[in-house]
Formats: sequence, C-alpha cells, structure tokens
Amino acid sequence: MNYNVKKILSLVLTALIIMASYITYPITTAAEEVELNAESAILVDAKTGKVLYAKNPDILLPPASMTKMMTEYLVWEAVENGQISWDTTTQISDYAYSISANNSFSGVGLKQQQDYTVQELYEAMAINSDNATTIALAELIAGSEGEFVTLMNEKGEEMGLEEYEFVNSTGLDNADLGENYPEGTDPNATNLLSARSSALLAYYLVNDYPEALDISKIPQTEFDGQTIDNWNYMLPHEGVNLEQFFYEGVDGLKTGFTTLAGYSFTGTALVDNRRLITVVMKTESETERFVETAKLLDYGFSQFNEQELFPAGHQLEGDETIPVAKGKEDAVNVSLSKAINVPIKTDEAELYSLKYDLDEDKLNENGELIAPVEKGDVIGTAELVYNGDTDYGYIFSDSSNQIELVTNEAVEKSNWFMLTLGAIGDFFANLFTSAVDWIKGLFS
Repeated sequence: MNYNVKKILSLVLTALIIMASYITYPITTAAEEVELNAESAILVDAKTGKVLYAKNPDILLPPASMTKMMTEYLVWEAVENGQISWDTTTQISDYAYSISANNSFSGVGLKQQQDYTVQELYEAMAINSDNATTIALAELIAGSEGEFVTLMNEKGEEMGLEEYEFVNSTGLDNADLGENYPEGTDPNATNLLSARSSALLAYYLVNDYPEALDISKIPQTEFDGQTIDNWNYMLPHEGVNLEQFFYEGVDGLKTGFTTLAGYSFTGTALVDNRRLITVVMKTESETERFVETAKLLDYGFSQFNEQELFPAGHQLEGDETIPVAKGKEDAVNVSLSKAINVPIKTDEAELYSLKYDLDEDKLNENGELIAPVEKGDVIGTAELVYNGDTDYGYIFSDSSNQIELVTNEAVEKSNWFMLTLGAIGDFFANLFTSAVDWIKGLFS
C-alpha cells in the first residue's frame, strides 16, 4: 500500500472517530431496556389508557397507603352526589382516635370532641397519608369502615379492576388494627392490588376528578395548627434536601409503605400537555421508588409521542365500500367515524394497520347491508393493529382501540318495480346457470 493511500485511510478513520464522539444515544430505546428495581411496574398514557411499559403488572401485592386512592375517589363521588360537602363536619370515633394516638402510625394527632371538616380530613389523608383521618371519612360516608370496604370493592368491580381486594380504607394490615379490623374481613388480611389495577384506579381518579390533583400536588400545608408534609418527594419541597428527586410536571399521586408491602408509589406527571401514570411496587427504599418512577417518566416522555395514525373519514384501501341489497345503489362508502390518535414510538407509524369488524347483525347471509341505509349508520368497527414486536395493550381489559365504522351516505330502498325486475332477473340468471351446469354434466 503506497503512502498516499495510507494517508487517506488514516484521515477517513480519524474523521469517523471524531464523528462518533459527537453522536448521542437515547438513554432508553425500547421497553426491554428500562431496567427497574421494582417487583412490579407499569406505565400508562392517561388520555388513552395505552400501556407503554409493563413489568409483572398483574401480580397481587400489598399496596399499603396507595389503597387511599380508592378512599379518595369515594369521597369525591360522595361530594358530587350531594351526600356530603367539603364543609360537612364530623367528630373522631374511639377507633379513629386510637389509630391517631398510636405512635407506630404516621398521624396528625386528632382530637375527640372537636369538629373537623371533610376538607381538612381529606387534605390530611391525601397530602400526609394520615390513617385516622381516612377512617373518619370512611365512617362518615358509610357509617362504619366495614360498610365502606363493601363500597370500595363494589367500586373496584365497577371500574373493571381485575386483581384487587380491599379489606380496609387505609392500607394498613388488618392485624395492626387489633379488634377494630373492619367487620366482614379477615383479622389477618391485607389489601391487595396489582400494578395494573392501581394504574386503572389512578386513571379513573385523575380523569373523573382532576381536582384531586390540586390537593395531591401540595408539598406542605397546615392542619389544626401544625405543619404536615407530603411524602411524595418528586414535588418541589422547599427547605428540604430533596431536590434530587424533584421531577417537573409531577402533581400526584400516592405513596405507600408497610413492612409487608415495601416501598411503592403511584405517580402522575403532566408535561407538554401529555399526562402519564406510573406505578412501581415493592422497591427497596423510601427514595428508590422515586428514582424508578423517574426512569419510567423519562422513558414515556422521551420515547413516545401522540400521533394521528388515521384521520376521521379514512378508508381502508380495497374496502372502501360495503355491498347493499335491495337499494337504489349497489354499494355504500364507509369510513372511520373519528381519527385514531395514540402515543407511539418515534418512526413506528408504519407498523400500525386497520382491521374491519363488521356487525353481522346488520348484514344478510351474503354479507350485504339491507337498504334503506342512513348516512352515519354504524355498521361495525375498525381495530388498530400493531405489527411490531411488543404490544402491551390498554389498561382496560376489554379495549383494543376500536373506532366506529360508519356509512358516508344514504342509500334508499329500491321501488317495488325495480325490485321485481331484479328478482325476475335473478330467477332467469339462476335458471340459465342451472341449465349450463346440466349440459356440462352430460359431457363430463
């Protein structure tokens, strides 16, 4: 090799090394590369319910104080229904007082023979994760914590939670409640939730009652003359050395810890008008749950963007029309009733396609619609299909992101004369076909 060739190759190699030094790579490029120090976890888009990442999302684990998200939901619902108001007052029962007076539980030091408003009790529960105020709210709404637990489980079924069991309103182990464990439950039982069910509960809370986030995002407040803190370190705590856990956009939602449950956190953050919900369960330390949550949020906000994959009125190539029987037209145009918008990874739009599922009850035996057909008639659904490697689906067990398939115009029913001519034509066409088949049979 002569000197000039060697020099050229050397310069090319040097240039490639310099270029490589300027290339930056994303921290995570696929869900499989998100390595979490948590036994179970999930990441969900709060608008669509699309699951963006999951690790053992369906195993049942004790949620500890994340249980209080259900209590919070039922308080908001009771206020909405007019059963109570934020100004409604109540006093503290012997049971709730015994929990508040127990130094083993974090508490705000409730007093008996003193009126507390629902607003005060709710803030102590949602911000400081107070157990006694939670019990007081449960007793106010249902008469007893046992009756309230029944409401919790009924609401869980209504929401479609798949893996769950509520045995008290707080998330403590029933054994810690002594003789006060809720009637109808096992004295040694504990609440159980999967990460998926916890995320679904959070989904309903933030979407049905977004005002709950105005309270869950408060890092510190006053209660009965004392300062109480939020256990969510991802909020902007002033004067406390927690800056390393702060995450811009986090405004909830609920921490949890017991010896049995370990350290868990259901979080949510709004960044650039996109809201994500995260759950990490059974991490090893008070701070690790926030570090792992930040990993999920970084992944969700950096790797996914909401895109309009198919606009309203989109027609699937080759299936633009559906045949119509007994109509003035032989077919009708069909299209999507609305656009399909989902959070997807960058450059993965081409991996999505549509599949039609026509409503068989609206078709005859030949697969035709029967006239008359009105414009906008729903004749089936279009299902979004992902053709990539890993699809985590949706937080809802019965959802596959289906969009209604509608007719674009009306097709009137043909008049009796044309229908008669058509029937006669069909008769002779069938007769001719039969005759041809008979003749062919003679020579076969």
